[in-house]
Amino acid sequence: MIELNSKQRKILEKAAHSLEPVVIIGGAGLSEGVVQMTDSQLNAHELIKVCFNEFKDEKRELSETLAERCRATLVRIIGNRAILYRAADDEKKRNYEKALSKAEKN
Repeated sequence: MIELNSKQRKILEKAAHSLEPVVIIGGAGLSEGVVQMTDSQLNAHELIKVCFNEFKDEKRELSETLAERCRATLVRIIGNRAILYRAADDEKKRNYEKALSKAEKN
């Protein structure tokens, strides 16, 4: 998990704006299946949205737990959606690294 500064968060939030949620937290809550789905989606996309259809009152805690279990960073929670980021293992597939590095230096 990386620590993001405010500029880096803004970059990722802007990139996530047009994304549709690929993981939905429903009645089963934070099940092992949800964790596995989140992990596979992070492998595929680096930046994802998670939608809370249930457990809306616990979304902060559940988002932090989900991010921790998937070795991801919780970028922000907006409404009932959480934005998660994890850099791709393959350096060639990293879409946001340059922008985040630049924002880290400023």
